[in-house]
Amino acid sequence: MRWLSLILVAIILLLQYPLWLGKGSLLKVWDLDNQVEAQKEINQQLQSRNASLDAEVRDLKQGTAAIEERARSELGMVKRDEIFFHVLSDSMASSVPEKASLEKQSPKSKLPENKPIAN
Repeated sequence: MRWLSLILVAIILLLQYPLWLGKGSLLKVWDLDNQVEAQKEINQQLQSRNASLDAEVRDLKQGTAAIEERARSELGMVKRDEIFFHVLSDSMASSVPEKASLEKQSPKSKLPENKPIAN
């Protein structure tokens, strides 16, 4: 009876091997499921990006408003007879010399170098 139970346990273990460690094992199936979920997430992000690019292409093909907006924001273009105001941010304003430091300079240093001083 002991030999029979050992043989049955061995058969059960041999049948379980492909289930856990074989070519189509549960571990590989779980790993593939994780990879599929990750790829679905990446595909969703790419689909939303493609949709926004498609909308942008349609806007550029249909009207001039999108082209004008892009020219203004990316290229800094201005329409004819418009006045352009450039507003400095705090970081840019700190790099501009202060008025007090300009007043401390000598009058000669404010004049261009190539022009003679007229009396």
